[in-house]
Amino acid sequence: MEKSIFEYMEEYGHEQLVFCRDEKAGLKAIIAIHNTTLGPATGGTRVWTYESEEDALVDALRLSQGMTYKYAAAGINLGGGKTTVIIESPEQKGEQLFRALGRFIDNLNGRYITGEDVGVTVGDLEYINMETDLVVGLPVENGGSGGPSPYTAMGVIGGMKACCKEIYGNESLKGKRVAVQGVGNVGHDVVKYLVEDGADVVVADVDENRVKRAVEEFKVSAVGVDEIYGVDCDIFSPCALGATINDETIPKLKCKIVAGSANNQLKEARHGEVLGQKGILYAPDFIINAGGTIADTDQFEGGFCPERARKKVARVYNNVANVIEISKREGIPTYKAANRLAEERIRKIGEINKLRVKVSKKLARASE
Repeated sequence: MEKSIFEYMEEYGHEQLVFCRDEKAGLKAIIAIHNTTLGPATGGTRVWTYESEEDALVDALRLSQGMTYKYAAAGINLGGGKTTVIIESPEQKGEQLFRALGRFIDNLNGRYITGEDVGVTVGDLEYINMETDLVVGLPVENGGSGGPSPYTAMGVIGGMKACCKEIYGNESLKGKRVAVQGVGNVGHDVVKYLVEDGADVVVADVDENRVKRAVEEFKVSAVGVDEIYGVDCDIFSPCALGATINDETIPKLKCKIVAGSANNQLKEARHGEVLGQKGILYAPDFIINAGGTIADTDQFEGGFCPERARKKVARVYNNVANVIEISKREGIPTYKAANRLAEERIRKIGEINKLRVKVSKKLARASE
């Protein structure tokens, strides 16, 4: 391991790491709790065939940090968390594994709430829910949203429109050429909404079956996974795994906007500046892809309400527009503007919390 556990925690600003092992269930998991200033750490469970335990650790750290910023910028009173589960093959998934994870989550006594991420289905969340109530994104019949994908896609479309308003003077997607990288659950829905809005869509995915499904269902065109970066388009939309915006891919991009659902799209923060230098408007990932998390947490308001959730998700448009405005006003890249928006809210709420504690202590002493 390149660094010690505590060095990693210090680098990303984490409060707590929980390492979970259940030999009988085949569970090896890492729960990362980044920041609970705004509320309980919340973020999905990702199941993946990681090459090393360190890769799983770094993924949990990066993703949970992103969730803190996502909730803060979206105005949601939750902190950031994430779980990564290490598997050797998909056959390891099942009731025993997810129920074991659920017991570990329950033992955290409300500090962490989980949900769906890569490699996890709504059915898997039901297994976790057998052991703990600290789950979002459950089936509608169980009081949940039924999965975040459609709402994440709605938010991405709203963010794209905000970017189009800035670049083209109007928010219409009609006639815009959009290259969608990744047509899994979210990417598939992004393509659906784009086609409904009259966009010209090109797709790519490592899974040929996903590509075939999108082409047949939506009559879109397809290119290879390496060709998607060089498609001449208005919008490049990363909807697969992260770090796809990097030194190798940026020179290939022929677009005015980068706006997609993937987490951690920039391999390094400086790539946000490189995009700006190339004249490409970047919609920061944790701002534009917040729709699913916004919808999932609606269940905390007395049960999930689809209409209310859709209205909340519509705010993604304004959030992206606000980041663009901060970027222009302060002369900083959009990724820095997004960080500033989130950090400022965390700072203000942190100060309020400290004041509340001081007042409570004074009142307690006065009553003695």
